[in-house]
Amino acid sequence: MKRMDKVKMFLGAICSAFFSFFGLLAIPILLLVGCNLIDWFTGLGASYSKGKQITSKQSFAGIVKKISMYVLIFVGYALDMLVVYISVNMNLGINVPPVISCFVAVWLVLNELISITENCEDIGVSIPFLSPIVKLIKGKIEEAAKVEESEEK
Repeated sequence: MKRMDKVKMFLGAICSAFFSFFGLLAIPILLLVGCNLIDWFTGLGASYSKGKQITSKQSFAGIVKKISMYVLIFVGYALDMLVVYISVNMNLGINVPPVISCFVAVWLVLNELISITENCEDIGVSIPFLSPIVKLIKGKIEEAAKVEESEEK
């Protein structure tokens, strides 16, 4: 077997395992990783074009923020698993996909896209209709996921 075939087989196995493990969350997580990287680079470019100096403290805060995004997806996933657990153990017969974690992941991707468009505008590259479209979609996601809080008396 050729070396390139082994590499293809290995990458295929990694991709299959990733999509199998994350399921419905695979695409939003991949998009979030890509958006995190692009946001980081465009953020550096925006800071440079504004003449701002990047400090290690700011960089660390940015890394903590990016890691927190994945923690929030995990919290959403934990809530999804609790719903499944309750459904199975109380024999409710409800088959619920992991919608909470998907809403969280998609919302975070949209936040990153907004940040990327703002960074690009700071750099001097602007597409006037793009940012409002992303904000509109984010608003629709927030509206769809809105849960009314009950007032305790």
